[in-house]
Amino acid sequence: MNDKPVLFLLPGLMCDEAVWVDQQKALAPYANVIIPVFRGFDSLTDMAAYVLEQAPEQFSVAGHSMGGRVAWELMELAGNRIDKFAVLDSGVHPVKDGEPEKRQVLLDKASEQGLQAVADAWTLPMLHPLRHQDTKLIKEIHAMILRNSVDDFYGQVKALLERKDQTGILARIEQDVLLVAGDEDSWSPPQQHQQMAEQLKRCHLEIISDAGHMVTMEKPEAVSKIMLHWFTAAA
Repeated sequence: MNDKPVLFLLPGLMCDEAVWVDQQKALAPYANVIIPVFRGFDSLTDMAAYVLEQAPEQFSVAGHSMGGRVAWELMELAGNRIDKFAVLDSGVHPVKDGEPEKRQVLLDKASEQGLQAVADAWTLPMLHPLRHQDTKLIKEIHAMILRNSVDDFYGQVKALLERKDQTGILARIEQDVLLVAGDEDSWSPPQQHQQMAEQLKRCHLEIISDAGHMVTMEKPEAVSKIMLHWFTAAA
């Protein structure tokens, strides 16, 4: 019988298990790791409900990017059931000025040219400049994006553009929260995580050097080491 604690690793926009490969391997000896995939969803709340359908009475959660948004939803819906809690390269702010237009550019590319055009336009800005010539990593990210459909992309963007301001939940969280960000994440920058850390009662903030938004894939060993310590440390 598997009596290890359950840990959900939540992927972000157009992402799946590939985002968490190294972390899943590192944490598997200590946790029953579950990685839900959010294809077919167009609501962050529905994504969180989908996770809760699979969750035992007590569980832990780490969310990356859009998955971090789902993690905050889970904290709001069932915070008393969450043991360990971590958010990577994400935020709590509402939709920013200009964000819908920025996302619409990629939606138009998806509609007119297909998801390969989205992958081509989206990937490099999400990576640290040192990774711009890493053809293996870029191919892995492109393959992950292409495992989705255009409808999946539209649905997840709709979910993000309809998100609420989650700032208010920060001060109510009792858990010790792990925040992780790449030092060159231009979408969810380190200062955004610092602002969240200042509003949390208990928080450990880690800034990963030489990493962009896709920190779990760009610096997998560093992130896995941090998460292993986070998950196995005594409460």
